[in-house]
Amino acid sequence: MDELNEPSGDDIANVALEQFDELPSKRKPLKRDGGVREWIPLSAIVASGEDGLTCLALATGMKCLPQCKLSQAQGNVLHDWHAEILCLRSLNHFLLQEVRSLLSTPSTPSRFLQRRAPETITPGSFQPFELKPHIKLFLYCSEAPCGDASMELTMAAQEDATPWTLPRDAASPRDATSTKTQLPGRANFQLLGRVRRKPSRPDAPPTLSKSCSDKLAAAQYTSLLSSITSLFISPQNIYLHSMILPETQYSEAGFARCFKTRLAAVQHQHHREAGLAESGYSFHEMGIKTTGREFTYSRRYVSPECVAQMPEYVSSNVSTSWINGDGKAGGETLVNGALQGRKQFDLRGGSRVCRRRGWRLGIEVLGVMSAVARV
Repeated sequence: MDELNEPSGDDIANVALEQFDELPSKRKPLKRDGGVREWIPLSAIVASGEDGLTCLALATGMKCLPQCKLSQAQGNVLHDWHAEILCLRSLNHFLLQEVRSLLSTPSTPSRFLQRRAPETITPGSFQPFELKPHIKLFLYCSEAPCGDASMELTMAAQEDATPWTLPRDAASPRDATSTKTQLPGRANFQLLGRVRRKPSRPDAPPTLSKSCSDKLAAAQYTSLLSSITSLFISPQNIYLHSMILPETQYSEAGFARCFKTRLAAVQHQHHREAGLAESGYSFHEMGIKTTGREFTYSRRYVSPECVAQMPEYVSSNVSTSWINGDGKAGGETLVNGALQGRKQFDLRGGSRVCRRRGWRLGIEVLGVMSAVARV
């Protein structure tokens, strides 16, 4: 698809929002008594190809597993279910299912994946499958990613946008540049270009999860593939072409700093690494598109019946994971990183996109691949 025919931010947002609208109400935030409305961030991966735009995966969510509970997760509970991260996990599940389907029924082609030509497979680039070359991947986000990309928005939201005063020990030059300086959430928001941890709220339990800004910035180098998926699919084409944000959530300065300028030194070193080009990994700078549409369950959406009085908003604790092929009633509803209706650390409560079930699916794909090779 050339630039003249490239989809607009509104085009991509429409596909994501319409797909979410088709989900059953049990996968959506609630409207509580007294006009109180729940809100939640939404993210979706939309693919553009010869047959138009298709939503491959979407997710809602805004929470993480506290550090003190990591040892109980055992690969069964998600560590991070912010919408962007849950969406990428859902995308990887979709891709693994596509690989399994191609291996099981090779006579039925995939719209998105294809086998690589034998002459392109090398010891450093060994994966048998690849994304079809004409396909581009876009990430729609209803909210700016937490972390560095949204610092300007955080400052603008303060009644007094004057940067908070740092404690004396943290304000010293040595400590300000120390690799041991920890920046949880929005703390010290005047320090820009830094790696930050979730959560944003200072009263929430600490986690070891990096911000969505940092994870998406790293994906410009490492692709969208998980470690398991990258065993079967070449990373060469699986990078984000663009992120789509509502106009109200886009800071030009924050986006450029987060995804480009702060990475300059790393990018220079990356180009010098031998063997990276052969492996399919390289820096792919992510573009940005904006949309005038707002997600129905954002904090900024005002429905016609609420024009006279703005509703009170509270965050939703329910998350959703959906992938292409689930249908209108498919997908999963998650609470605290596990399936709704199950205890958090019950083995039966593991989401299909958790580590344990991801490993299991990877082993299944490997088994099918081995069986095909023996035929």
